[in-house]
Amino acid sequence: QVQLVESGGGLVQAGGSLRLSCAASGRTRNTGIVGWFRQAPGKEREFVASISWSAGSTYYTDSVKGRFTVSRDNAKNSVYLQMNSLKPEDTAVYYCASRSVALGPYYTQARDYDYWGQGTQVTVSS
Repeated sequence: QVQLVESGGGLVQAGGSLRLSCAASGRTRNTGIVGWFRQAPGKEREFVASISWSAGSTYYTDSVKGRFTVSRDNAKNSVYLQMNSLKPEDTAVYYCASRSVALGPYYTQARDYDYWGQGTQVTVSS
């Protein structure tokens, strides 16, 4: 079992920044990948970004490229999502999720991930 806990959400004005954290505990092995997803009211959960624990390889959905950066700290079993130039359409509940075995970070479907955090709310006001 792996437990994931997100933090860092909040209310920010458009153009502002937030940094989300995802702390992993339990049977973590620093293998596989961690993905960030988001879900806005009335919409399906969508992929945002992912990173591999070992090589730090990253992958982003097009709408956040150049604005969001995903990183990891293996010693702390933590993954971060730095979000800059936030837009109202970024408003959603953000989730981190882990996949224990992966060939690169290119997994973009929620069903590809084994464990999920509880989510953290990000609200961007216009």
